[in-house]
This record gives sequence, structure tokens and C-alpha cells, in this order.
Amino acid sequence: MRLNGKVAIVTGAASGIGRATALRFAKEGARVVVCDLNQAGIDPVVSEIVAAGGDAIGYVVNVVDKAQINEMVVGVKARWSRIDILVNNAGIVADAQLSKMTEDQFDRVIDINLKGVYNCTRAVVDTMVEQGSGVILNASSVVGLYGNFGQTNYAAAKFGVIGFTKTWAKELGRKGIRSNAVCPGFVATPILQNMPEKVIQAMEERVPMRRLAQPEEIASVYTFLASDDASYVNGAVLSVDGGLVI
Repeated sequence: MRLNGKVAIVTGAASGIGRATALRFAKEGARVVVCDLNQAGIDPVVSEIVAAGGDAIGYVVNVVDKAQINEMVVGVKARWSRIDILVNNAGIVADAQLSKMTEDQFDRVIDINLKGVYNCTRAVVDTMVEQGSGVILNASSVVGLYGNFGQTNYAAAKFGVIGFTKTWAKELGRKGIRSNAVCPGFVATPILQNMPEKVIQAMEERVPMRRLAQPEEIASVYTFLASDDASYVNGAVLSVDGGLVI
């Protein structure tokens, strides 16, 4: 098991890529901290991990709420005495063309998708420095590499996450902490459930592999980057998009 004994925090872990990552980490031997906005979403993930013989706890964490984040970190350290991996996965979309985007749409996406990554990482970094080891994994997007129509706010946040990743790789690498980003393309997550079938088909047709990614395929990449198999991977920005952007 590649993550045996590691303590991993995953934000936005109640569904989609976050859920798949939490489950995969547990399967690989990690003790998983399942963080999301509500207990009703957290409990089934924790229960599934425990039922499979893994070890997990859950915390209600809004990544813009520093008090909730700090309470979670204190609880994790009290239980397991360390934090080895942070997956900054929590995020939202609030799309609109620039001329129609509201202040609220812009601010909410920046606060959660960018400031939230800062908040969570700031809360764990001192622990990782004290340990002399740690892995920070940030969810960016192909939109963070190339932009996208109607996503001024999302693109800005995901570009910013890449900037965080490269900066932290330089600052923290000498302290034994690796920082990397993953840039998924189109992924079959619950966020797509309300999209018309023709829109999803159009998305699939843009991908050379002619399908959307499954959340588990992104989780596999996070697992590699979190493990010692990636011990010399630092500051990387890895596209996982089925060839979408070539």
C-alpha cells in the first residue's frame, strides 16, 4: 500500500473527485480526513472507508472559514499527531460572460477556489515543516492553463492555484515538502448531472479519447503524487484531460 500510515486531509471529499480520492487513499493505507460542507455528505464516505477496513474521520469544513479549518487541524493532530498530505480539492463554479458576471459570482469563486487553498495550506504548513515532510496537492484545471469562455472567475482562481503550487515548491522543497497541481479536463462528476445530454456529447467529442474522465482516474493521479513513487516530483502541473488540449 503506497500511503500506508500517512495522514491525508481531503477537502470537498463528499462527492466527485474528492470522494474518489478519499476512498483511493484509504485503500492505499492512508488515514483519511474527509472534509466537506455538511455532515450528511461526509458520513457516507467515512462509513464506506471504515466498512472496508480503513481509518477515517470527518469534519465539516468551509474552506473560507479559518476557525473551522483550524478546529479540524487541531483535531487531526490530537488524534494522529501528524499531517502528511493535503488535497485542496474543494471548489465551485459560477459561470457568466465578463459583461454579465456579478461581483458576488466573482468573489465567491475566488474566495473558495483560490483563497480557500491558501487558507487550508497555511493551516497545515507549520506542522509539515516541523515534521520535515509533507505533500500539498492542488486542484487546478485545464481552464487554469488555457482559460475558457464564460469562466473569468474560475480561470483566474485556477491560474492562481498554479502560481501557489510553483511558489510553494520553491519555498518548501528545501524543507521536505512537495507541492504539485493536477489539471483535470472534463470529468463525469455530479456537477454535470443537470447538463443537457447534447452538451455532454459535445464535450466528449472534443476529447481525442471520446469520453469524459471518471473521478477515479483523477484520484489515481493524486495517489501517485502523494506517494513516495513521486518523491522527486515537485512544482509539477499535470494535465489529466484525455488529450483535450493538444
